[in-house]
Amino acid sequence: MLQQRFLSALLGVPLIVLAVWFGGIPLLLLIGLVIVLGSKEITGMLTRLGLKPSLGLAIAGGLIMTGGAYLYSDGYPGPTITVILFLHLITTVAYYPRYSLLDSAGTMMGTLYVGLLNYFFLVRSLPDGWIWLIFTLAGTWACDTTAYFVGKAFGRRRLAPELSPKKTLEGAIGGIMGSVLAGYLFALIYPFLPLSKMLLLGLLVGAAAEVGDLLESAFKRQAGVKDSSKLIPGHGGILDRIDSALFSAPLVYYYVLLFVNN
Repeated sequence: MLQQRFLSALLGVPLIVLAVWFGGIPLLLLIGLVIVLGSKEITGMLTRLGLKPSLGLAIAGGLIMTGGAYLYSDGYPGPTITVILFLHLITTVAYYPRYSLLDSAGTMMGTLYVGLLNYFFLVRSLPDGWIWLIFTLAGTWACDTTAYFVGKAFGRRRLAPELSPKKTLEGAIGGIMGSVLAGYLFALIYPFLPLSKMLLLGLLVGAAAEVGDLLESAFKRQAGVKDSSKLIPGHGGILDRIDSALFSAPLVYYYVLLFVNN
């Protein structure tokens, strides 16, 4: 299992770093690919709940959000969400009762959830976006990794036993401290980043990453599956790898816009 994880990371991490470095179309293509795979996983879990989600609509909606991110204006993501909502409502009318309101609501929820990945592109489009996107990934990974090791060594009190029995309060605190440390290190490496704001951002990224991880645990627990898929050897599915970052990327984007770049 550990060897599989290492080999998967060895292949995947360079691809991610290259896409982040170049930004633009390479990053958009990677995001589009991940959205297609993530949409397949989320609709698969919704199907296990007894719904009949539309994979085609989920993929189309996610890619519409990608187009909205590329053609970014002050209206994002409002116009794209309006288009996606209309698509779902029209499909519900056209295919009722085979495609019910519950099916439509589940598909749209999955679309917007996986579509949060497009904030990776928006973060990269910020001034010094390369740094902010690397921090988003580093802060999220620091949280996940530190939470695992601290929880394994010192974990006693369960954090959310109904959602994820193995996660502990001690691990969660350790994870947040890991993200704060990442913020501190980035402020040291890049002196133009304000230390106090980076420490606060690290704290928020850690909290967001842990909520994102617990949310995907809720999806999997309701669907009765251990992993979102078996796509990545040793790691599970795409959503198992990006669940934390789906929450931290929007947070970093709006935090930088509101409190750093102003």
